[in-house]
Amino acid sequence: MTKNVFFFGDGRAEGTRDDKETLGGKGANLAEMVNIGIPVPPGFIIATHMCDAYLKDGQIPAGLTAEVDAAIAKLEQSSGRRFGDARKPLLVSVRSGGKVSMPGMMETILNLGLNDETVEALAAESGNPRFAYDSYRRFVQMYGDVVLGAPVQQFEALLASKRAIAGVKNDAEVPVELLKTLVVEYKALVTAHCAQPVPMDPREQLWGAIQAVWRSWMIRRAIDYRRQYHIPESPGTAVNIVSMVFGNLGDDSGTGVAFTRDPSTGVRRFYGEFLLNAQGEDVVAGIRTPLPIDQMAEMLPGPYADLMKVQATLEQHFHEMQDLEFTVERGKLYLLQTRTGKRTVAAAVRIAHEMVAEGLITTREAVARVQPAQLDQLLHPVIDARRAHAPIATGRPASPGAASGIVVFDADVAEARAHQHEKVILVREETTPDDFHGIVAARAVLTSRGGMTSHAAVVARGMGKCAVVGCAAIEVDVPERHFTVGETIVHEGDWITIDGATGHVYVGDIPTQPSEVMRVMLGELNAAEAPVYQAYADILRWADEVRRLRVRTNADTPHDARQARAFGAEGIGLCRTEHMFFEGERINSMREMIVANDEQGRRRALSKLLPMQREDFEGIFEAMDGLPVTIRLLDPPLHEFLPHGGEEAKLLARQLHITKGQLARIVESLRESNPMLGHRGCRLGITYPEITEMQARAIFEAATRCARKGIAVLPEVMIPLVATHAEFTNQKTIVERVAAAVFAEAGVTVPYLVGTMIELPRAALTAAEIVGAGAQFFSFGTNDLTQTTLGLSRDDAGRFVPYYVEKGIFPTDPFQVLDQTGVGKLITMAVTDGRGAQAGLKVGICGEHGGEPRSIGFCHKQGLDYVSCSPFRVPIARLAAAHAALS
Repeated sequence: MTKNVFFFGDGRAEGTRDDKETLGGKGANLAEMVNIGIPVPPGFIIATHMCDAYLKDGQIPAGLTAEVDAAIAKLEQSSGRRFGDARKPLLVSVRSGGKVSMPGMMETILNLGLNDETVEALAAESGNPRFAYDSYRRFVQMYGDVVLGAPVQQFEALLASKRAIAGVKNDAEVPVELLKTLVVEYKALVTAHCAQPVPMDPREQLWGAIQAVWRSWMIRRAIDYRRQYHIPESPGTAVNIVSMVFGNLGDDSGTGVAFTRDPSTGVRRFYGEFLLNAQGEDVVAGIRTPLPIDQMAEMLPGPYADLMKVQATLEQHFHEMQDLEFTVERGKLYLLQTRTGKRTVAAAVRIAHEMVAEGLITTREAVARVQPAQLDQLLHPVIDARRAHAPIATGRPASPGAASGIVVFDADVAEARAHQHEKVILVREETTPDDFHGIVAARAVLTSRGGMTSHAAVVARGMGKCAVVGCAAIEVDVPERHFTVGETIVHEGDWITIDGATGHVYVGDIPTQPSEVMRVMLGELNAAEAPVYQAYADILRWADEVRRLRVRTNADTPHDARQARAFGAEGIGLCRTEHMFFEGERINSMREMIVANDEQGRRRALSKLLPMQREDFEGIFEAMDGLPVTIRLLDPPLHEFLPHGGEEAKLLARQLHITKGQLARIVESLRESNPMLGHRGCRLGITYPEITEMQARAIFEAATRCARKGIAVLPEVMIPLVATHAEFTNQKTIVERVAAAVFAEAGVTVPYLVGTMIELPRAALTAAEIVGAGAQFFSFGTNDLTQTTLGLSRDDAGRFVPYYVEKGIFPTDPFQVLDQTGVGKLITMAVTDGRGAQAGLKVGICGEHGGEPRSIGFCHKQGLDYVSCSPFRVPIARLAAAHAALS
C-alpha cells in the first residue's frame, strides 16, 4: 500500500531533504530540520501525488481520510493537545509546498481549529484574551477568503474601521473588545457572501483547508509562476499540517523572515526582518513594515542568539544560502521553514564564488548555482547618479537595477499596457500573489508598504526585476489612479524611474550608465575594485572548463565582433552580409545594382560595393584573429533594399537618372506575395551569379590581405536557403572558382570551408545529398526552419502565438524556445544523416535559439559543435552550455 501521509516530530521524521518529489520542498526541508535537531513544531505532510489525484477526480482520494486521522492522533499525542478540546485545543497551520518553491503563489490557513469554544480555551490558557481573539479573527478571514471565497477587501475595511474607532494605526493595538466584535462581523460577512458559515468543527475546517490548498495549484498566479519558471504541472503540491506556534502572544513573542546572506548583493551577513507580537503573514504580506533583524538582538536577545546558531547550522548543512521563516513563542525559537533563498543574479554569482573559496561547494556546483537566463542582468545599465536630479522619495532597495516606465496601479493594466509594448512600473501599497502577472509584465515594482522580505521584494528578486518597497513617503490612491509625495502628484501614465540599488524614486526618465561588469570591460573600473565582476569572470571561466559546446556570435561589423570576443565568443557563427549594404552611401550602390537592366549594369554597381565589403571583412577578420568566421552570402529579397514611395523614392529616381514611374515599375516587378519563400538566398546567387562572385571576391581578397599581415584567417562561406544539392553545387562552384583566382592573384592561399545554412525542411531531409555535393559544414538557421516547419510567419505569429501558449496548444513560443519535437526532429535527422555521409561534419546553430538556455541544452544532446548568438548573449550561452554538460 502506498504511503500518503508522513509525520515529523519528537526528534524524528518520516523523510529527508531528498524526498522533494513526494513531500514537496517545504515538507522535505521540515523533515530534514527535525532530523538534524533544529526546533520545529510537530506536524505531518500529505504527499504531492494526492493533489494530482484530487485535481483529476475532484474528490478526496480513497483511504486518505484514515491516514490523516492517524496522523492527527500522533500529533495530539506529540503536542499534548486535542483537536476541538475545550481546555487544551490543538491548532494547526495548513500550507502548500510544491517540489519547486513557489513563494506566495498558493494558499495558507493559520490558526485552524479555532471556534467559539476553543477561542475561550486559548484565552484562558494563555491568560491573554486579546491574543486569542486576534488569532480567531485571522482564522475567520483566512478561511473565509481562501476556502469559501469571501472578498478580502471587505475584511480589510472592517478591520480598518476598528483601528479608526480605537484611534490606533497598527492592528496589534486594536483592543480585545473590538476584536470580539470583529469576529462576529467577519463571520456574518462570510455567511452573507458565501451562503454558508465558517464551520465550527475542526475536522471539517481541516478538510476544507486541505482541498483549498490543492485547488490553489490551479489558480492563475500559480499557473503563471510555473509558466514563468518552467515548472512541471505534476506532481502537484504537498499539504503541510503543522502545530501552531504563536508570535502574537505579546512582547516576548514575534515572527520573522531571514536569509543567511544578503539576497540582493550576496554579501555574507545575516539579513532579514522581524515583528514583535505578530504572525508570519504580517511580515510576508507586507501588512506591517517590519524591523531589521539586527534589532531583534536587543528586543529578544536569547531567541536571537539561538537563531544565529540555527542559521549557521542550516547553511553549513545545505551548503546553500537559506531563506528562513521563524516564530518566537514566549521566548522559545521555532523554525517554520527553510528553503534555498531567491536572490538577484549579482548575489548568485557572488555567493557561489565565495562558497567555493569557503570550501562549501565545488567550482562545478558554483557553475550550476547561477541561472544562465539571468546572467545578462549583470550587463544592464544602472542609474547615472551624476545626471540624476533629487529623488522625490526613498524606500527600501529590495532588488537592484534601474528602470524607467509609466506608472500603473494594478496588475491587469500593467499586463495590458506591456502587451502594447509600453514600459510600465507597477505601483501598489503592497503586492499580493494575485499581482504576479503584473510583476511579470512590469519593468519594476514600487510599493509604499512592506519590507525587504515582503512578497514584492522576494518575487522581484527572483525575476531579476528592479524593486523598491516600503516607500512610506508615497501615498497610493488606486481609485483616483495617482500617488502623492507631499505636494507632488504622479498620475497613471506619468513617467518615473526607480533605483533598486539605493531605493530612490525619481520623476521622469533618468539617464543610466554601464553596470559594474560593463565598466570593467570598458576599462572604466579596475577589476580589483569590482567583486561582482571578479565572481562573474571566475564563474564563466569555470563554465568554460566544463562545457563541450563552443560558443560563437552573430556579428556583422568589426565593433560587434570585438565586443563579442570580449564576452568570450570563440568565433563568428553568422555574419549577415546584407546588413553591410544598408550603411551610408552603400545603399545607393546596392539600389543601382538592383535597378540595372542587364548584367553589365549590375557588375558596374557591384564593383562599387566590392571595396566596401572587402574593408568590412578585413575588420572582422582582424577582430577575430585566429577564430573561424562564418559569412552568409546575400539572403533577403531585393525589394527590401528599395524605397516604396515618398520623398526617398523621388530622390532615388533622380540619383539613378530614371523617372519615378520607372522606379515604381521596378519595385512592383520585385514585389512577391510571400517573400519569405520567394526570390532570396541562393536563388538570387543562381539567378545573378555576379552577386555571389562579388561577395566571394570580397571575402577572399580580405582574407589574403589579412594573411599578409600575419593574421590567422579562417573564413567559412555559407550558402543560404539551399533546398537541393544542385543549388549548393551551383553556388559552391562559383565560390571555389573565385577563391582560386584570388589566391593566384595574391600569391597567398588561406584555408576555407564552404557549407550551407539548413533552414528548409527539404534540406534537413536530404542532408546526406548536400554533404555528398561537398558541403563541409551545416549551420541550422532555426528562425526560418521554425517558420517553414510550422507554417508560421514570425512577423505575424505574434498576434496569436501567445494565445496558443496560454491555452497549452504550444508549450512555449517556438520562436523563443526551440520546438524540440518538430524542428528538433529535423535537426536530429540532418545531423545523423550528414555525419553518416561525412564523419566529423562540423555542425552549429545560428538562429535566435542559439542564445536560449533550453535550446542550447538540446544542441548539446544532439552533439552539435557550436551555438551562435548575439554578442550580449554570449555569456548566457557559455553558462548554459556548461549546465547542459553538467546535467
